[in-house]
Amino acid sequence: MSTVTPIVKNILIVAGDVSGDLHAAGLIKALKAADPDICITAVGGARMQPLCDKFLYDLASKGASGFIEPLKKMPLWIRLMNELREYMETQNPMAVIVVDFYGFNHQVLGMAKHRNIPAYYYVTPQVWASRQYRAKQLAELTRKMFVIYPFEPDFHKKFGGNAVFLGNPLLDIMPGPIEKNYEGVDPKNHAWKLGMLPGSRMGEIKRLVPVFYQAFKKTLKLFPNTQAYMFLLPEADENLFLQLIGEKPHQNFHLVKDKNYELRRQMDFLLACSGTATLENALLGVPMVVAYKMFWPTFQIAKMVIKVKYISLVNLLADKPLVKELIQYQATPDSLAEETMGMFQNPQRLLALRGELLKLRNSLGEPGVATRAAQTILEDLKHRA
Repeated sequence: MSTVTPIVKNILIVAGDVSGDLHAAGLIKALKAADPDICITAVGGARMQPLCDKFLYDLASKGASGFIEPLKKMPLWIRLMNELREYMETQNPMAVIVVDFYGFNHQVLGMAKHRNIPAYYYVTPQVWASRQYRAKQLAELTRKMFVIYPFEPDFHKKFGGNAVFLGNPLLDIMPGPIEKNYEGVDPKNHAWKLGMLPGSRMGEIKRLVPVFYQAFKKTLKLFPNTQAYMFLLPEADENLFLQLIGEKPHQNFHLVKDKNYELRRQMDFLLACSGTATLENALLGVPMVVAYKMFWPTFQIAKMVIKVKYISLVNLLADKPLVKELIQYQATPDSLAEETMGMFQNPQRLLALRGELLKLRNSLGEPGVATRAAQTILEDLKHRA
């Protein structure tokens, strides 16, 4: 094994999916603002890469969800684990920070613990939803966890975890909602804006893109002026989406790469894959229907281990079914179109749901979350030293 002179103020940050990449990027900016001498080495994605002093691998673009799909990534994960192990041994970073992505990151935490490197979890996985025994493992492997929902510190305390809620980091990047007024609107002839968020992982995209598009076409039969916008990640290949649609797109259909949520917050209604996007929509005050389709064996396992009433973060936070959830075989073009048309036929339903969603925003703290987390980590490291 080669020997390299370690960087004294080096922090290793590991994220494994698109939302983790987004949150980690904000934390990197905050850490460097708090201490410009810090050097960041990272595994993550396209948003983290330009902010790092050394970028090891784009894992976010290879992310997998569920129980079966990650097994296909094991050879890659093993190679990365070996690289991170060598990095910790040769560079001895002052801290390791992992972001969500439990399957990979709990192993990274184990390596850090074995080498007595202080470790922190930023955006802790939702272990309260399934396999709660993981909370005890996280408590043993971390000095501090930064959770993103106000009820989580009490949950982790039961398992010995040091968890703090400083606010939800989406508040650092999300713009405020725009005003909506449907007074005098003729629902049948209005140019409704229908957004589509088919997910960030390839499995989600392949399963939901065709369903969302066909739901839009069915909606056109009653609301012919509807304009549909399918939101793609900045690095996404548009040709893949066109292939999944399987036909020449309707003239009212648009593939878009939104910047800073400016277009998404103009939507009247959204078809959304379950995940972080649903909470983003709530913060923007945009009503939605939530859909999710899984690989069949994954779905069977999920039914056995998931212990919460809802799949969407919006309904979990509200503790009631604010938005319609269509799971697996329920997520059809007909059911999605039915929910969409029901909203367009009664704009007051849209406004009422919008008001309920915006109430959730007030429960998630104030902007400046990444800055507060960075200061907390650096202060903790100072005391440890």
